[in-house]
Amino acid sequence: MSLLRRHRDFRLLWIGETTSLFGSAISTVALPLIAISVLQATTFEVGLLTAAAWLPWLLIGLPVGAWVDRLPRRPIMMIASGISLLLFASVPLAKDLLTIHLLLATAVLAGAAAVFFQTAYTAYLPTLIEPADHAEGNAKLHGSASAAQIAGVGCGGLIIQFAGPANGLLVDAATFGVALICLTAIRHREPRIRVESHPGILAEVRAGLVLVAKDVWIRTLTIFGAVSNLALMGYQSIVVVFLVREVGLDAGAVGALMAAASSGGVAGAFAARRVAARFGTARAILLCELVLPTLALLIPLSTVSPWFYLAGGFCVGVGVVAGNIIKATFYQSYCPPDLLGRLSATSSFVNYGTIPLGALLGGTLGELLGLRTALWITTAGVPLAGLILLFSPIRRQRDLPAHQGNAVPAGTADSSRARMD
Repeated sequence: MSLLRRHRDFRLLWIGETTSLFGSAISTVALPLIAISVLQATTFEVGLLTAAAWLPWLLIGLPVGAWVDRLPRRPIMMIASGISLLLFASVPLAKDLLTIHLLLATAVLAGAAAVFFQTAYTAYLPTLIEPADHAEGNAKLHGSASAAQIAGVGCGGLIIQFAGPANGLLVDAATFGVALICLTAIRHREPRIRVESHPGILAEVRAGLVLVAKDVWIRTLTIFGAVSNLALMGYQSIVVVFLVREVGLDAGAVGALMAAASSGGVAGAFAARRVAARFGTARAILLCELVLPTLALLIPLSTVSPWFYLAGGFCVGVGVVAGNIIKATFYQSYCPPDLLGRLSATSSFVNYGTIPLGALLGGTLGELLGLRTALWITTAGVPLAGLILLFSPIRRQRDLPAHQGNAVPAGTADSSRARMD
């Protein structure tokens, strides 16, 4: 029986998370369009706005991981959802006073709430469902996240076109309200955590850093994620401006095109478990994170035809979402449960820490070299990031290790398994 049908609390978590991601997808279109159409922002300012939303991962990501391992995770998620609701509802109310600085402040504060929510959510999920359900749970959550992205971006474009960009944020605020209600209704109660059993915050942060730095598998995936996100956000931070100013699309068409491209994420969610079972988790990572993202190079050709954006964005979505599902399932089985919060925060500190840098890079290149040249440079970085995986021990394995301590040493992969496929 499907996990959604038999597990009430997972179903509530799934509904709340999917709904809030739908609203967040609307905001990814609404915020840059507010900056472009209402505030007449420059390309650099639009990139700066995207960077601001991810900056908190650099500022507070590491200590948040230690706090999350000390505290019950569900209340943290509830508080973060409530703060996000208030922040996004406040922008339309203050639209007469709206400036780029106010928009940047909103993005930073909402980003800080997202740091707490995402770190707690990553550590909470494995405690809610059984280990045997982790792969299915990750696939369903990532698949619904991609579907929410499609619907949110598509609806966001239409809502913004007919109601205005600022009012689109009200929908995002409402979805955080739904998420808060769903989290409140979950019956599962986490075991009480003994605070006195924990060392100081700095010691816990150090433990997370050591875990990521010394483990070859986690270190490789973390460095790859950081470089990949630098390139991904480099082009994503300016692609809305590119589609409006270079391709000549209106808000509705931009939303529809981005939604169609995002459907690749749904395909990736459906394919992840099958590809991993067929080829092995290590080989599947290489396929998803190195081969498919090469087609990101089609995106700058959108001035010839928007179909190039659709094809490139779709293939990138397939690879990124499928790769994320495989990595999430690996982390949940490989890492000790009491370190999951710190692993999530430390790897996210590195992975997400490059996102604001990528957004600034995209905005700066777009301002100095023009949007088309900037898009060529940043999309080329997406497949190049996959070379980190190709020149790592992952290349020699069929599967990633299931638990710490029983990994196959690099260069000694079972030759019979290597020949199976």
